[in-house]
Amino acid sequence: MRMALALAALAPQAAIASTPSPAGNWLRANGTVRVAVTQCGTNFCAVNTWVKNPLGKEKIGDKLVLTVKPVSNNAYQGRVYDERRHLTYRMTITFQGNTMKTSGCVLFGIICKSTSWSRIN
Repeated sequence: MRMALALAALAPQAAIASTPSPAGNWLRANGTVRVAVTQCGTNFCAVNTWVKNPLGKEKIGDKLVLTVKPVSNNAYQGRVYDERRHLTYRMTITFQGNTMKTSGCVLFGIICKSTSWSRIN
């Protein structure tokens, strides 16, 4: 009985341990931005490596620091810091196959945005 309870308690941790990593190269679903996500210390860093319109709001080299933790077998939650804009967002990242969806909010959840990404080589 104790062993069954111990294994049941570990099952959620095992599922979380298998959460896909956001590390890699990603293309925004609308094709306007490519980012490279890498491990940086205990966090992840996402840096724009290409933008379709370099005169727009997004710039090559824009960097986000993601302080996120796995919360299920396909999701992370936490905070993201935008270095150029000096803004901190609440963020959820979910995975389905080679697709990643990021959802973030600022201003106490008043302004929220979701974006889909495809993993690229």
